[in-house]
Parts: sequence; structure tokens; C-alpha cells
Amino acid sequence: MNLLPPAVAELSDDELLAIYAEGAGSPWLRVNFVATLDGAASAGGLSGSLGGPDDLRVFDLLRRMADVVLVAAGTVRDEGYGPMVLHDADVAWRRAHGMSDHPVFAIVSGSLSLDADSRVFTAAPVRPVVLTSAAAASSDRGADLAAVAEVVPCSPAASPDEVDAVLVRDALVARGLGTIHCEGGPSFLGSLVAADLVDELTLTIDPSLEGGAAPRIVRGSSPELRRMRPAHVLRGAGDVLLTRSVRARG
Repeated sequence: MNLLPPAVAELSDDELLAIYAEGAGSPWLRVNFVATLDGAASAGGLSGSLGGPDDLRVFDLLRRMADVVLVAAGTVRDEGYGPMVLHDADVAWRRAHGMSDHPVFAIVSGSLSLDADSRVFTAAPVRPVVLTSAAAASSDRGADLAAVAEVVPCSPAASPDEVDAVLVRDALVARGLGTIHCEGGPSFLGSLVAADLVDELTLTIDPSLEGGAAPRIVRGSSPELRRMRPAHVLRGAGDVLLTRSVRARG
């Protein structure tokens, strides 16, 4: 008896895209993470060593489908992000489906500790969006970044130093960026969970035990459990499991 889930290698790109698009609404906020069996979100301080080639393949396909890729500034720095440039095959698919060549790169940063001279901005094929506090947006640093990105304040009226997750989501949707693909990090995911904004979690489980002090995929607290329901499980090279769960609303 074979109880293993289907293998990613047995599915075409179009089949994978259909599987991951099933049931998605608009707007839709998908969060993508990788973790070890014992819940570590990184190994050696980075997530890039986890997951393997099939995880990377699905990761690229999820970006292909997205209007915007949303990442917290700490993850951009820690993981060494460059400009949001997709592969030629992804660009061709997006053109065929009436989408822009590349998704918008949206970065959340409360303090605006970002380098305006970084290639994230200077080599971006689409002008990035930086979502920050009202106080930071009106600062000299905000003015510097406004030369290379759209700087958007996302603070409640009574808290100009705060970045509100709901306002972040709403700012993207208002710009026609309804299919949101979020890649971290744990603290930002915590704020999304607390605000009940996560429609989908795609979690790759790497069959390893980290055994150290690595963070979980989410940091922070939520007023209640956010119930998810399983959508699918796929098997990747190296026996990784690629899971997809969607929010069980109502």
C-alpha cells in the first residue's frame, strides 16, 4: 500500500499552477514558508538551505501567479534579496495571461532601514512599494526612498509610529494588487495572523531536525486560533512535503 502523496516531479507547471490556484479568491493573501520537522524556520540562520529543488520550483510558480510579492525588510536583508525579476518562462506566462511582466516588490519597514542605492530599488523592473509608518514616511529617510520607490504610510490615525497589517493589505488591494504572495518574516507573519489576514499558508516541511534555537515561522500572539483546512500535500525531491492550507472561514 502506497500512502505517499503525489510527487511534484510528476506534475507539469500548468498542473501545479492549477492546484495552487484552486479556491483562491480576490483579494487573496498567501504566505509561503519552509520549516524543519521540529519547527525551525531556518538552518544556520537562513531558510535558503531548506526545501530543495522542488520547493524552489513551486516558489517560483507562486511568484509567477502573484500581483505583488510582500516581504518584511528584515527578511529582505537577512536573505539577501535582489530586485524582483522573474525568469523568462514566468514573464511569458504572465504576458499570455494579461499580467505585467514582473510582480511588484512590496517591502514592509517600520523604521525605513533600507538602502536607496540597493539593487532591490535601482535594478527593479517595476517601481517597488515600501509600506511604513506615517512618521517614517514623512522623515528624511522617507524622502530619500521616495526617489526610488512608492513610500506608503500605513498607520492608524492615533498611532503614527505603528505599521498596521490591515492597512498594509488594503494599500496593496487599492493599487490593484489583490493576489498577494508574502514571504516573511516571522514577526510580520505574526501581525498578519493576529489581524486574521492570512487566506493561505503554503508550508514546505523539510525532513530534518534542526535542534537549535532557530525561530518558528511565526512570532507574536493572536487573540484566538486561526483555523485552517488542508488543501493538498505534495512530495518533493529529498522527501520534502509541500503543504497548502487555506483559511477555514465561517
